[in-house]
Amino acid sequence: MRRNGSVLCLFGVATLGLILSTGSAVRGQVVPDPLPTPKATPTPSLERQFFKNILNDQKAIWTAPFNLRKEDAKWLVPSGIGMMAFVTTDRITGDEIAEFDHLSTPARVLSYPGSTYGVAATAASFYLLGRKKHDERARETGILIAEGSIDSFIVFSALKVTTQRSRPDTGRERSEFFDGGSSFPSGHSTQAWTVATIVANEYHDKRAVQIAAYSIASAVSFARFTGGRHYISDVLVGSALGYGIGKYVYKAHHRQSIQSGDDDGPSRGLSIAPEFNRSARQYGIDLRWRF
Repeated sequence: MRRNGSVLCLFGVATLGLILSTGSAVRGQVVPDPLPTPKATPTPSLERQFFKNILNDQKAIWTAPFNLRKEDAKWLVPSGIGMMAFVTTDRITGDEIAEFDHLSTPARVLSYPGSTYGVAATAASFYLLGRKKHDERARETGILIAEGSIDSFIVFSALKVTTQRSRPDTGRERSEFFDGGSSFPSGHSTQAWTVATIVANEYHDKRAVQIAAYSIASAVSFARFTGGRHYISDVLVGSALGYGIGKYVYKAHHRQSIQSGDDDGPSRGLSIAPEFNRSARQYGIDLRWRF
């Protein structure tokens, strides 16, 4: 009965994590009237809106399950079944990987980007570099990483307190829920995937950056399992939560005007435009290659 209750609990939490990955509606911005009108109030900066945005994020995240639609069943049911299968085999896989104790040291190193210090260093690096170089995209990336990391910390902390799953190294009661543990979900995985998703979306025109971001997040999740700190289901749910939170934070608070790839012209490729100066009687064609 205890295992059945654990499975049902995980099904509900996994549902929350996967719901977030579908993204949320982007809040629109009011465009000022081009005609001479009283001066519009400028949009508050992300810095000024930081804590208010976090409160709005939390409301959207925790109410996400109530926005389910019938068509969501086509991915929700298979995902729930798959996650339950992982839960039932967690103790077996956890005991198997524990035999490779030589993996613990490299796992600790690979886990660093998902730690609080690693995430804080990443956010600060983007923000300070953006301020110094007047790079608005880097500045925004740093702010959104900080916001997303706080959002994810609140979410996974609440779930850890609720589920209280024992870690793989806690002995006889390992993998059990409601035993005072803190294994479910993986906080490092949640943080790493939140950061990776925000960076990858901000630099969607940079394939190398996207690959690097998601590779680092994948390495962190893998390391939490191989290092014996979490079970497979812990890191999968944590990764799903992180991806969903990162996607939401980016869509909800990204400022379109600062993104190099959001302008009206093509982001890459050949562009052709006529060019003329009637007074000087000069005519020609402007050819530009964007890459």
